[in-house]
Amino acid sequence: MIVAIHQPNYLPWLGYFRKIADADAFVFLDDAQFTKNSYINRTRVLNAGKPRWLTIPVSVSLGQSIDQVAPARPDWRAAHLDSLKGFYAQTPNFREGFALLRDLFESAPTDSLAAINRHLIEGISDILGLTTRFHTSSELGATDLSADDRLIALCRKLDPAPMYLSGRGGANYQDPVKFSTAGVGLRYTDFMPKPYPQIGGDFVPGLSVVDALFNIGVEGTRAALTA
Repeated sequence: MIVAIHQPNYLPWLGYFRKIADADAFVFLDDAQFTKNSYINRTRVLNAGKPRWLTIPVSVSLGQSIDQVAPARPDWRAAHLDSLKGFYAQTPNFREGFALLRDLFESAPTDSLAAINRHLIEGISDILGLTTRFHTSSELGATDLSADDRLIALCRKLDPAPMYLSGRGGANYQDPVKFSTAGVGLRYTDFMPKPYPQIGGDFVPGLSVVDALFNIGVEGTRAALTA
């Protein structure tokens, strides 16, 4: 079994969904500590050819985990949909993409950032035809462990001899010996999407998945994950 683990980010980039697509099981690290100025409550979108942040305002106290953080304003969903409409109304697949996102936003939870992000990610994964099974770290446990030890424990809760699929950056701090000693394989992904047509000029990489949905549609986005 291939297992991937990541914080529940807000409308993440294509590489996040490629990791989901490549895994048999995906664990949302929802009880990790919330980090300011990260992708947990914000994402990058395109406005007139330039990237800009789309941010969920949050009410957070020092040391809170992601699943304890709540949006600070009840109108953030309407504000984000209005922004996306303004930024992407002229894209080829705006009507299809906006209808899908509006439905996901309207059915999203309201009181937990982790639950909101998980709802959006699972919904988009379903739209893209991904069949990965989703779990949360708060449900799986092993909360007394940290770093590599917790990743290993979470993987082994799903399979006795799993393969952990890590982002390339993990090679800077993970200990391969720990994984092999525990009977857990370790594999890295370094997916970079091929450029696709965007309105506004030269291709800007690393944007939210919604940029692909608006510009190249559901089928194009699905194809971009396997390119």
